[in-house]
This record gives sequence, structure tokens and C-alpha cells, in this order.
Amino acid sequence: MKPFTTPVPNVITRRWHLVDCEGQTLGRLATKIAHLLMGKGDVDFSYHQDRGDYVVVTNAALIQVTGDKPKTKIYHHYSGFPGGLKSQSFGELMAKDPSVVITHAVMGMIPKNKLRSRRITRLKIFSGSEHPYSDKLNG
Repeated sequence: MKPFTTPVPNVITRRWHLVDCEGQTLGRLATKIAHLLMGKGDVDFSYHQDRGDYVVVTNAALIQVTGDKPKTKIYHHYSGFPGGLKSQSFGELMAKDPSVVITHAVMGMIPKNKLRSRRITRLKIFSGSEHPYSDKLNG
């Protein structure tokens, strides 16, 4: 029986995945994206290593949410200073920058540890269908 060996980081090969948001629900799509970023689908997955893949998200402006969330879902940002609490609804944030909504949802699905920032940098989000990573995507 062979002993278990941990792969060296320079041996890790990362794949590129294309995710189209058109007609998709935000929460379900964020779960799939987080799964790919962490590499949980790989047979050699381990919690203490960053072995995930790159994810290119297109048509972010066409993502959907259920119910009355475009008006009732509120995103808060606090600057740390008195009177620095800023709030925006889902609809306002989608009109301004749809990539922030998807990034926020995916960040909530990734474990809060030291690998989180490295994993989220492999997420590339575009509002339309055009992106510069066509040559890197897996067939």
C-alpha cells in the first residue's frame, strides 16, 4: 500500500471554467462557483490546500433572484466612522455593478480562512458575454 503524499503546490494544475449567468438563480449559481473555486470536485481535494480552479462568469447582468428580493434585499457597507453606514438595495447595486452582487454571494459561500482571498482572486466576472479568457477555457 502506497503512503499518502501531499502534492507540492507547483504540481497543481488549474483548469478554467466558463459559467453563464443568464436565467440562473443567484444563490444556486454562487454555490456552484464556490465549489469550483475550492476544488471540491477533484479527487485529491484537501481542506488545507488551495487546489481550486479558475472561474469566468459571463452575463452577470442577467442573473435572477426569486421573490421580491430586487426591492427588499439590502446590502450594507460600514466605513468604520460614525455615520458611515451605507445601504443599497439589490436592484440599485445590479444597476451600478452586477459583479459586486455575485462576488458578495460567492464570498459568503467560501470558508472564512487564510485561503479565501486567494480563491476569490481566481473569480473573473463580466457583465456581458465578452471576456478576454477565451484561449484559456477548457474545451
